[in-house]
Amino acid sequence: MSHSELKEKALKKKGVKAAYDAMEPEFTLLRELLLARQKAGLSQAEIAEKMGTKAPAITRLESSLTSGKHSPSISTLKKYAEALGCHLEIKLVSNN
Repeated sequence: MSHSELKEKALKKKGVKAAYDAMEPEFTLLRELLLARQKAGLSQAEIAEKMGTKAPAITRLESSLTSGKHSPSISTLKKYAEALGCHLEIKLVSNN
């Protein structure tokens, strides 16, 4: 079974879709982080060096956004962005 098929099957289960939808902000942030790192052409180890930390910390940061075990601080996200030559932008968007 492919990942897409497994995801489709899981999202049909009661409660799974709601939980998945609730994690959209984390998924969006993770996509943004990974895309920015890819565009910068940097590895996790290179980002870690620029941030003054070790590669496993970057692995934990990137994976924490989908595991729900830890929410990175704004300070950490800011350092990550700066290591990529970016800046962190946070905004609230009305549901209306």
